Amino acid sequence: MLKIKKAIIPVAGFGTRFLPLTKAMPKEMLPIIDKPVIQYIVEEAVASGIEDIILVTGASKRAIEDHFDYNYELQNWLKKQGKEDLRAEIKKIADLANFIYIRQKGPYGNGTPVLNAKRIIGDEPFAVIWGDDLFLNEKKPRLSQLIDVFNKYEDPVLTAIEIDDEGTKKYGVIDGEKIEKNVFQIKSIVEKPGPQKAPSRIGTLGAYILTPDIFEELEKTKIGKGGELWLVDAICNLSKKRRLLAALVEGTYYDTGSKIGWLQANIDLGLKRADTVKEIRNYLKNIKI
Repeated sequence: MLKIKKAIIPVAGFGTRFLPLTKAMPKEMLPIIDKPVIQYIVEEAVASGIEDIILVTGASKRAIEDHFDYNYELQNWLKKQGKEDLRAEIKKIADLANFIYIRQKGPYGNGTPVLNAKRIIGDEPFAVIWGDDLFLNEKKPRLSQLIDVFNKYEDPVLTAIEIDDEGTKKYGVIDGEKIEKNVFQIKSIVEKPGPQKAPSRIGTLGAYILTPDIFEELEKTKIGKGGELWLVDAICNLSKKRRLLAALVEGTYYDTGSKIGWLQANIDLGLKRADTVKEIRNYLKNIKI
């Protein structure tokens, strides 16, 4: 069995939910306390055994490349200032993985960046993670949980979470059959059906373990809603040819591409840090609504 060591992270989107901020600044570089969202995503991948990070970029995304590059001028300045701990932390970011950058080419949509990485992936199974979907689990990263299921069954694996009625309006909902604890075989995915038409209360999120046959499906998939190429459309087409699985993952999810999700992540992580917890607690305690 081939080890999963490559992850595609699409980061070419416009980040319209954060305009005008994202006119010149990538949404993936929005900070959670003092670290950009994209670094959390990369660290999750690395902690799950990923060695090659493929970042599919677009216009105004240079800051992401700079963040994961060596900045020798900054490192030398920190060294001269005696800030060796901070210098080492900055250097460590560039050492996280082997970073590969490609520009997105083709129709807009989240299927295009995956297809753009076809030659780099080759014949290996691989991961796809969205650059603003933050999923935290201190014991076992979400991606590692997905890889464990893939290693057992050798079939593509989608992230799944338990949702309420409101969640059926926000997520794709899985119609599937439970084959073991927290693992489902997918029959179909119904996109945002609402509580009355939802086949279950199991929703899908944006992290996947995929196999190379997804590329053929992407090449044949028609442009869909909004004039975009959708990865989920190709995944649904693939499900007609082979088994697809969904794994209920444990952890806390933040949609940091939304204002509320980003604020929640900052508050929650700030309450877990020794250097910020006291001041944040005092502020929340005294805030007047």
